[in-house]
Amino acid sequence: MAIVLGVNRYGKAENRVVRITRTGNTHEILDLNVTVQLSGEFAATHLTGDNSNVVPTDTMKNTVFALSHEFGALQPEAFALRVGRHFLTSHTHLCAAEVRIEKFDWERIICASTPSPRAFRRNGSMRRTASARVTRAGASTHEFVVSGLEDLVVLKTSDSEFSGFLRDKHTTLADATDRVMATEVSARWRIESTDGARLDANDWGSQFDRALDTMLTAFAEHHSLSLQQTLYLMGERVLAQERAIAAIRLSLPNKHHFLVDLSPFLRENRSEVYIAADRPYGLIEAVIQRDDAPPVAGEWPSW
Repeated sequence: MAIVLGVNRYGKAENRVVRITRTGNTHEILDLNVTVQLSGEFAATHLTGDNSNVVPTDTMKNTVFALSHEFGALQPEAFALRVGRHFLTSHTHLCAAEVRIEKFDWERIICASTPSPRAFRRNGSMRRTASARVTRAGASTHEFVVSGLEDLVVLKTSDSEFSGFLRDKHTTLADATDRVMATEVSARWRIESTDGARLDANDWGSQFDRALDTMLTAFAEHHSLSLQQTLYLMGERVLAQERAIAAIRLSLPNKHHFLVDLSPFLRENRSEVYIAADRPYGLIEAVIQRDDAPPVAGEWPSW
């Protein structure tokens, strides 16, 4: 039985880039965490130690910094495309470049009711994410961009139920007709095209803001019969509003809140005092997509 090299890639992970744009006395901050990974003709370096095709990861780091200076404060999706295209056009032995970005938000410090033009504080726990994958097959190239977010913690104190579920000999859970529902949203939405100009024309910032607002509104307004139902509604509404998005992947852990038994203290708990349990937790995940979108494989999609 022969032993062969399988799928492989390499790159530079977590390049922290802070790009400050100075317009007179007013400054803007773009704070990114950039990971680059390349795929191509690298069998020789694995099998014989021949590094002639290897772009050093230090070069990747330098490229990220240089391109951030050259192109300025781009939206993270646009910057990921720029970086991915740079490597694929500069090195013909590459077949794919993938760039993944986390964006950290800053907000201006308020001084005497006036936003400071040059002083900031890190804003919240939610992180915006973006990635671009640029691939080459012969003379043609293919690109897709994935926008998203992590660590969006949301909670509502009512308008959530969970009942009518399957029961067996191990079931002890009681029906809940009015419960606290909380989750930490992880979302990815995919925009795909072989036409780079169409991707470049996308208004990434506005699209992100609309998708975020749509998901928050769906969560807040929906009377939920299950977290699965709420997840689907959030994704469905994003796709209905944003025609450029082919599919959205959502991961929603159920951050359980259980009523505390106050009877030992001769008190009645009228849905007022809860314990927030961090584990174990239910984990609800799904891809919602258009019926004409490229099919998602049976396994959880890598994007």
